[in-house]
Amino acid sequence: MKVLIAAAKTGGHVYPAVSVATEFIENGYEVIFIGTNSLIEKEALKSSPQIHYESIDMHGYRGNGILRKLLVLLKLPLNIISLIRIILKNKVDSVIVFGGFISIPAYLASIILYKPLYVHEQNTVLGSANKIASKFAKKVFLGLPLHNNNIKGSELVGNPIRECFVPSKDRDNEEKIKIYVTGGSQGAKYLNDNLPALLNSLEYPIEIKHQCGKGKKDSVIDLYGNNNNIQVQEFYNDPNLLIDWCDFVISRSGALSISETISMQKGALMIPLPSAIDNHQFFNAKYIEDENMGLIHEEKDGLESLKTKIINILRDKKYLKWQEANKNINHRDAANKIFRLIEQERVQ
Repeated sequence: MKVLIAAAKTGGHVYPAVSVATEFIENGYEVIFIGTNSLIEKEALKSSPQIHYESIDMHGYRGNGILRKLLVLLKLPLNIISLIRIILKNKVDSVIVFGGFISIPAYLASIILYKPLYVHEQNTVLGSANKIASKFAKKVFLGLPLHNNNIKGSELVGNPIRECFVPSKDRDNEEKIKIYVTGGSQGAKYLNDNLPALLNSLEYPIEIKHQCGKGKKDSVIDLYGNNNNIQVQEFYNDPNLLIDWCDFVISRSGALSISETISMQKGALMIPLPSAIDNHQFFNAKYIEDENMGLIHEEKDGLESLKTKIINILRDKKYLKWQEANKNINHRDAANKIFRLIEQERVQ
């Protein structure tokens, strides 16, 4: 049996897709993975040589200028033809899309060829591509509960994450409160520019590990000054160890990062990216806050509000309540759930 999986460009799409691809391979399937030859795709797939990777020349539509949008539309028929050829050449049985622009030619090719289509949405808001694809899908898998869910046949399975995101049983009882700051692999300018001075000004015993993104380490270290309780790195290869180390996380609110955090039984102070399409990061964070697993801060509320929230977290030890709230939640079996549900559909 063969399955085609389409995901590209961002870690939030690519890493869950690779986890699902690995699950299918471990269960005897062949997997054709469609991407756009981006660096993050190569990085995510380098440890999985058994996944057959093919790329197409395609760029995003939303958030681009009119000329780029026109170019995307002009190339779309060629990309659909490319996907049809790949599906026919490899005798693909099913197609799974993970959102983003690359989903469009993949789901259109599956419709044309009458191949079963499955959709995975990582966020609490359906993206544009998934919104259309969901109308033709046999099943829509949800990583987080949808905000205003009106999708028939949807199934909450969680966001596929790596198996290493398992909390340790041993808890450090040091007096210092440990904070992991991360803006993802690319870093986050708002966090890098504002948190060093803010955290330095707090009169609490804290220790910080800060992932700042490539090329930003020196400037962030300069902002922290000679604070000996700070470690700054461009990128941590094992974020699971950092989340396990800390008492709580300060981060954006991408679906994958918050799924990893709560699977490690930690809470987060989430600062949604204001420019996120459909404001999905805000709604992701709102879900976590409503479940008492974290707290939202919006950039528009200002730095004084952010400082007050951090002080309240430290003073009242809110992070302990967050840890308790997500004690029984994890996303580690999401890939297996997706495999089993698709397999059930296939044998019926």
